[in-house]
Amino acid sequence: MYSNRKYVLGFIATGIVLVYLVRLFTLQLMSDDFKRNADSNAFLKRIQYPARGAMRDRTGKLLVYNQPAYDIMVVMSEMNDVDTLDLCESLGITREIFDQRMEEIKDRNRNPGYSSYTQQLFMNQLSAEEFSTFQEKLFRFPGFYIQKRSIRQYAYPNAAHILGDVGEVSPADIEADDYYQSGDYIGKLGVERSYEKQLRGEKGVEILLRDARGRIKGNYQNGKFDRAPIPGKNLTLSIDLELQQLGERLMQGKLGSIVAIEPSTGEVLCMVSSPTYDPRIMVGRQRGKNNRILTNDPMKPLLNRAIMGTYPPGSTFKTSQALTFLEEGIITPQTSYPCSGGFRFGRLKVGCHGHASPIPLIPTIATSCNGYFCWGLYYMLGNRKKYATVQEAMTTWKDYMVSMGFGYPLGIDLPGEKRGLIPNADFYDKHLGKSWSALSIISIAIGQGEVTLTPLQIANLGATIANRGYYITPHVVKEVQGEEIDTLYKTRHYTKVSRQNYETVVAGMRQAVVGGTCRSANNEWYEVCGKTGTAQNRGHDHSVFMGFAPRENPQIAVAVYVENGGWGATYGVPFGALIMEKFINGKLSEASEAKAEAFANRTINYGNSER
Repeated sequence: MYSNRKYVLGFIATGIVLVYLVRLFTLQLMSDDFKRNADSNAFLKRIQYPARGAMRDRTGKLLVYNQPAYDIMVVMSEMNDVDTLDLCESLGITREIFDQRMEEIKDRNRNPGYSSYTQQLFMNQLSAEEFSTFQEKLFRFPGFYIQKRSIRQYAYPNAAHILGDVGEVSPADIEADDYYQSGDYIGKLGVERSYEKQLRGEKGVEILLRDARGRIKGNYQNGKFDRAPIPGKNLTLSIDLELQQLGERLMQGKLGSIVAIEPSTGEVLCMVSSPTYDPRIMVGRQRGKNNRILTNDPMKPLLNRAIMGTYPPGSTFKTSQALTFLEEGIITPQTSYPCSGGFRFGRLKVGCHGHASPIPLIPTIATSCNGYFCWGLYYMLGNRKKYATVQEAMTTWKDYMVSMGFGYPLGIDLPGEKRGLIPNADFYDKHLGKSWSALSIISIAIGQGEVTLTPLQIANLGATIANRGYYITPHVVKEVQGEEIDTLYKTRHYTKVSRQNYETVVAGMRQAVVGGTCRSANNEWYEVCGKTGTAQNRGHDHSVFMGFAPRENPQIAVAVYVENGGWGATYGVPFGALIMEKFINGKLSEASEAKAEAFANRTINYGNSER
């Protein structure tokens, strides 16, 4: 009995010794807790933040730059006998804000990288005046340090949806990329977001030596192990600031978008989304407050309607139908269809305005005849000699639309682009049953029904027609310092339609300007080609225009979409003409400037409904 007890006690004692040995091994060799503690007593690793890359417009105007700012950092383990009342008074904050911020820093859900031995962001973006006041008292607050940073500055009150803004990283940002730690800044929207890795640069580090009382004695080994930050890369945008300013001026008091593209390169010359906001209000400690105000605005100024708004394209879509019918042999340029007040088939009627009837394709495009394109779709989807079923015909139709850049995001270098909707055979099989026919969906022939596009896709349609059959993916960044832009933004995407058939549609669009629905776009300087759209809506119709100029060697393609603006000729055509004139001629004539000012002062009453 005694001998058994002796073995039991010996086993317990041995187990205790082993536990202590394992724990000692873990603490000294496997854990960095003591190392971090020792390092924090001897060294202070101060992050050196790089200057964020600047942005200029295509003419060299500086749009976005940096200005010095200062963050207050805190090392929790060094906060000994801090007079919090004095600290709060020095920073102009309340004790409640101080306590709240301390809790946020320690919350590992909100601050996954928290350590009491490393610097944590306490308060960000102090101005130079606030910094100088606090710096004088800094010695009173052990554990608190000042970190020099830079704050974004936007030189003009324009192009907010393109430029975007910068804000503090979220826990998701930190988890997704170990470059970031709590208190860092990241691009939130626009180019600031999509080119974040190029703009942010690379952090540096400065290692400072401290004495036993925590006082900084200078750089460790004279800076031998310091690493200088590498500045972010500068960007040249494709945007023309003056063109952007004109577009925003025209769209004051209206909802909608203007997009202009250089057809030969795919470079976006302007991208207006209205209502817009001044990007300068999204800077500094007021960013959060202003962001909430914009978010709660029922007119949704944060929404980039150019790439996120999906609308019926209306009669601008007829150009894509003409191209498809021509290429599939459903029509020739000489084919005429009747239109006695619209398309009529039994009890079904799609109305149209008065014009000569029947007429061939080119004057049909010029007068924007609804009946012609409804008959074209009817004969395409019902052609059993060419397509075995309506589903096969519909799939062919859909493939043409996709080749023209519809139904999927184009791939612009901005976040949040929507795809719009190009219905396919499965869509109608599901919603209408398999016995549907062209008559069931006839309104898609005139850009109504289920078809929706973004203003960017409508502008890209104009660029594709201008190029006679291809487009280059639209993009807003023209150059990245020291880098080649992505090959996506240099590659030609050819449609399924021949150049010859594009020339026929171009002739129709030119006729629309000379003597059709786009007459107000005609001028003495160059040949404009255009197509109006009046997109039906539950309220007032939307005013739409798509066109390009000059006819040969085109320099600019434009889409205008004014919600509830009425006829395409009311807002769409004059706005498109003014944008073209400004870009091609470099300025507006005196008469055009007067017209622009009059439109800028005209507003549309949208009531109190949310848009």
